[in-house]
Amino acid sequence: MHIVEFSPGTLRFVEEIPRQVQPGGFIWVFLERESFDTQLQALQNAALSLGGSALLDLHCSDLANAAHPSHYDYTSVYDLIIFRRLASTHETAAEPRANELEPKLRSLAPTAFRRISTRAVGFALFDRLLVSVHPVGCFTAKSFIERYLSDAMTSEGVSAAARSRLPTGPADLMLRMVNVMVDSYLDLRKQLTASLDHWQAELLNPRTHFNNWTALMSARNELHTLEDLCEEQHDAMQEWLDTLREQPLGHSAQAERDGLIARSRDVIEHIERVVHHVRRLEQSAETVVQIHFSAQSNRTNDIMRTLTALTAIFLPLNLIAGIFGMNFEFIPLVHHQAGFWWAMGGMTFIASSLGLLFWRKRYLARTSR
Repeated sequence: MHIVEFSPGTLRFVEEIPRQVQPGGFIWVFLERESFDTQLQALQNAALSLGGSALLDLHCSDLANAAHPSHYDYTSVYDLIIFRRLASTHETAAEPRANELEPKLRSLAPTAFRRISTRAVGFALFDRLLVSVHPVGCFTAKSFIERYLSDAMTSEGVSAAARSRLPTGPADLMLRMVNVMVDSYLDLRKQLTASLDHWQAELLNPRTHFNNWTALMSARNELHTLEDLCEEQHDAMQEWLDTLREQPLGHSAQAERDGLIARSRDVIEHIERVVHHVRRLEQSAETVVQIHFSAQSNRTNDIMRTLTALTAIFLPLNLIAGIFGMNFEFIPLVHHQAGFWWAMGGMTFIASSLGLLFWRKRYLARTSR
């Protein structure tokens, strides 16, 4: 458990949760989910003394649930926000694999799509207390801890402008961490786009025979999963923003509330950008598959048209050969000395005429690509 005490312009790390909050300050309690049950009693005492109300048992279960979707709930004293962030490659590699079928299916998708694995981060938001529950080794919490620890170690030489970058309250700190989580989704867009562009080039290349359909469908399912995750995040943050607008000022000044609303809108706008991009990728993937099958059908039509034209050319030749192969005693040109050459000349003339006719009608022309 890490405890950070913020006061106007300064901060300090403490070993125990303070009994009271300094005027204009707040307390941030950060702990990993694995230690949540052992630290629950200390958290309840801090919530009761600093926040004015203990955490509900249902909300404690939500904070301890690693598989909980993005969600927002509230009481008359505090807000509860569950937000799912992208898992790091180290977390994905180290997680226990209880289901052996799922990793095999996901391994078929490109590396960028296998990154669509999330972890739940929980926030209990009081007026002057923020309790955040993170998975083990959470890069978001670690980056903020290291940043504020650096500020605390150099607080004597930090300028007023640098100190003003400290969060003004629990809601401000929560929004900053959520914004970092959403930015990781924005960074993922480039990798997803590059992977789909590579597959589009393969699908539209007439010289390649694309057969990696299982991987494509797996990637498409991952995009659906990402879209659902972002929609849940959007709903949770939108509900929190609506509640923030409806609540009375309380300890927060109007300027502080306006800043929170602006930052919340920015986070929601980032989530909407991710959702829009994911939907565009899905549409692009479906469109390129349709174009691929249309191109395949067009090439098949070209082949069948050529074969049909060649069949039409040789059909009268087969007719002539069949006529002169009849077992009649009197057939014109059969006993003539130049009969063979007359027949061959006539067959050549007919084949050339039909070939020229089909060429002018573009029955034998290749479709430009």
